[in-house]
Amino acid sequence: MKNHGKIQEKLELITRKWWFLALFILIGTITPPIVTKGYDPSKTGEIITYILSNSLIKFCSFLYPIFKIIPIIIVFALILLGNRISRIFSLYGGITYILFAFLQGISINDKYGFGIVTGNFILMLIIAFFWFWEAFVNKNNFSPQKTPIIRYWVVPLALLSFWYPVNLKSMKPDFNLAYLFTNPAGLAFCTMTPVYLGILTLYYPRVNIATLRVTSLLGVIIGFWNMVMNFIIEPDVLWWNGVLHLPLVFVSIYALVLSFRKTTLSP
Repeated sequence: MKNHGKIQEKLELITRKWWFLALFILIGTITPPIVTKGYDPSKTGEIITYILSNSLIKFCSFLYPIFKIIPIIIVFALILLGNRISRIFSLYGGITYILFAFLQGISINDKYGFGIVTGNFILMLIIAFFWFWEAFVNKNNFSPQKTPIIRYWVVPLALLSFWYPVNLKSMKPDFNLAYLFTNPAGLAFCTMTPVYLGILTLYYPRVNIATLRVTSLLGVIIGFWNMVMNFIIEPDVLWWNGVLHLPLVFVSIYALVLSFRKTTLSP
């Protein structure tokens, strides 16, 4: 356990370093996509958008209800059972970040062949490692504690993100309650990350700070690019999608700030 503690301390230290943050951001912003045909460096943005819009997640509709019901069960189990399912929560987080990497970062299509958004893919796998590491060391403490009421502002944002009330054909608002159980939000980075981070911030600082930090950092990076796409590049069509990505931006920034605060845990 002492070795585990030392590794955890090193992870927390390394993830605070400016060069780690810079490298993380660079991987997420300048790493070129990989495609098997028709690659033109001048069209990198267009290629990334096409891959993301035609990723493998579109072919996994049979999984949507499963990955909506499981997180609902886990959230209620955390409330009722606390630390008894902390490892299950972290393992599920790690598994889903691997799924996000493959299902949202990879596309097989006629236009570009096999395509992968390399930066997103790499960083999501790194995030998955941190969640699996947390499942191993079990540093998160989900025992009941007094949480200031003001910190619950993340709950409605996480719920909105998880619900994802949008008509996927028109991309217009659609507050159908069935979407809580039927749409792809449970298999998407942008809609599940506010849920994971929201839970961790409610139990902060008794959580794995390194996991909180890297997850929120990627949330900020991907959230930024979503703001650019939804509100600047295609606002006429995607403005509501942009609104539904605001929870990712706000909760990720909040969690990232918390991860850099110096705190002293009471015994």
